[in-house]
Amino acid sequence: MSTTAPEHFNAIADQYAASEVHANSPTIRRLHDLLGPKRPDSICEVACGPGHLALSFAGKASRIVGVDAAPNMLRQFERLAQERGVKVETVHADVGSMPLLSNSFAVVVSRLAPHHFPDAANAVREMTRLAKPRGCVAVIDLEGNEDPKLDDLNHKIELLHDPSHVRSYTAAHWRELFELNGLTIEALETRQTELPGGLTIRRWCEIGSTAPEAQKKIRALLAAAPREHLVGLGIQFANGEFSIPVRTLIILGRKGRGI
Repeated sequence: MSTTAPEHFNAIADQYAASEVHANSPTIRRLHDLLGPKRPDSICEVACGPGHLALSFAGKASRIVGVDAAPNMLRQFERLAQERGVKVETVHADVGSMPLLSNSFAVVVSRLAPHHFPDAANAVREMTRLAKPRGCVAVIDLEGNEDPKLDDLNHKIELLHDPSHVRSYTAAHWRELFELNGLTIEALETRQTELPGGLTIRRWCEIGSTAPEAQKKIRALLAAAPREHLVGLGIQFANGEFSIPVRTLIILGRKGRGI
């Protein structure tokens, strides 16, 4: 029997709370830059995990909410918030149906999670519903590649790393989803990285509790891949180990008054 995404992440919540990839990255800081100096009064992080992004709004937003389908992730969020003296709200729910009022948040965001969503289109609809008129909806997630060969290789190693992976979507696909929901796109930045300098396959698999056999298959796939494919994906090999850039994109949209 295969493990669902919530079950998988429920089991590895501790690793994600401590993960250097998830705890801090240039894309978190970049999102704050894109949002500008005005302080949002409320933030909802969807599929929040340990809430690293939500907690980055401490001292800015008066209401910080995290939604996740994995209870242990929410417990980690609460623990980190308590350690930092930050008041937060947690909601145990699936992204496809969140029990929160419409038009409630100045910022609704999901980071490093949408590639697990079984229905990304519905997730964007729900996120748009939660945003206030003139509020912002943002996604930071693994970036798919427009080159089918590169995208196929990336998809194979992502599935081996985590079988609950659904798809790393391209910038064009995210643009389409945002526009279909009436969001005005204010920023779409590609080829971002969550960890400058890269992340070794060993550490990547450690964070995700990847099975040893799957780790061997990842390394075998990369060893057999044409060099130009590795270069195209930003994958490097040094000191006997491959490393990945954890390449992401950021898309920021604004909700109209009449949506």
